Amino acid sequence: MFVTLVVTMAVVALLTSGLLLLEGQRAGRAEAERVTQAVAQTLAHAPDVRAALTGDGAAAARLQERAEEVMTQARVDFVTVMDAEGIRLTHRNPEEIGRLYIGTIPDRPTVLTEQFTGTLGPSLRTIVPVLSDGTVVGWVSVGVTVDTVAAALLPRLLAAVGIGAALVGAGVVGALLARRLTRRVAGDLPAGAIRDTLASAESMRTLGEALRAQTHEHGNRLHTAVALLELGRTDEAIEMLSTSARQSQSLVDRVAARSEGDATVGALLLGKTSQAAERGIELLVDVAADAPRSLLSPIDQVALVGNLLDNAVDAAAAGAEPRWVRVRLERTSGDELLIEVADSGRGIADDLRERIFQRGFSTKPTGAEGRGVGLALARSVVEELRGSLVLLDGTPTTFRVVLPTEAS
Repeated sequence: MFVTLVVTMAVVALLTSGLLLLEGQRAGRAEAERVTQAVAQTLAHAPDVRAALTGDGAAAARLQERAEEVMTQARVDFVTVMDAEGIRLTHRNPEEIGRLYIGTIPDRPTVLTEQFTGTLGPSLRTIVPVLSDGTVVGWVSVGVTVDTVAAALLPRLLAAVGIGAALVGAGVVGALLARRLTRRVAGDLPAGAIRDTLASAESMRTLGEALRAQTHEHGNRLHTAVALLELGRTDEAIEMLSTSARQSQSLVDRVAARSEGDATVGALLLGKTSQAAERGIELLVDVAADAPRSLLSPIDQVALVGNLLDNAVDAAAAGAEPRWVRVRLERTSGDELLIEVADSGRGIADDLRERIFQRGFSTKPTGAEGRGVGLALARSVVEELRGSLVLLDGTPTTFRVVLPTEAS
């Protein structure tokens, strides 16, 4: 849990930082384009620039000085003013004045923004025509180098790294808290010991419920028999008690008939029969005589079969009549133990069925007491023994378990 939380937050931090950097790069480039366009258009419409390009000698003498002032105030890397043929009249490097402009000059009087490599290296630049009475008398080009755009990205980079670090820190803190809470509940027990504890608790619960149901059923029948005897209806009392005994003995005989009989499973099925009957559900048990005994401990056997039966009984109870649960135990061709538990409950969609099974939740709505770990515990018990637990497609809902045995 600790590692999962930390890794998750690290991935989230990386993705967030990457998105912030991409957005910062896009925003920095867009901002540079807006600045170059605004400055170039402002200069192209300035009266002194137009006067310098139309033959005013005094204005032309101040053009370089004016360009340097704009570069300082507007924080751009170059301001190049040129005549109609593209000959530079100003430049950041005075030695370049008088030479042809390096860049794209539009064929018609229009504004153009591009990335181009000139004397100062790669730059984002905007070129704007200077018009006098509708005629192009010159051009103004304003640019920002790519290095300047990258430098402006640094604060955004630091912010992205800071946010990423904060997310990772939050993940670490959350993982530490989760670890602390887990340790408080489980101490230093490893996962296997925790599973065994859960299996023991589930087994005690399952057997307790089964014995309570069986005791309740026997008590009801005994009270009924006593009442019949008091009414003098002796034959009916004897028949009722005999029928009950025959039904219980039939199940005991079927389980005991196994060549490798398992008293734990037999006792569980006997109790679950009474528990199902309380809820108006018929528990059908089909135990093959040659069904082998699995390598599971008694506690794990009760946890596995008991949870599958509880799940099936809940499903059948929520469905329409006739309500039934079927349990089948037999030997596979590989001398393994096959356990199938099916129910008459309403079928669920294949995609929902698969999600429920994979996540280990009950296939039925949880009540106030909850039932959230049954299938997860059953699957853990089976996987530890290197068996298999699958949910068959279609209706009725059927869980199939294959467990190794001493002979397999």
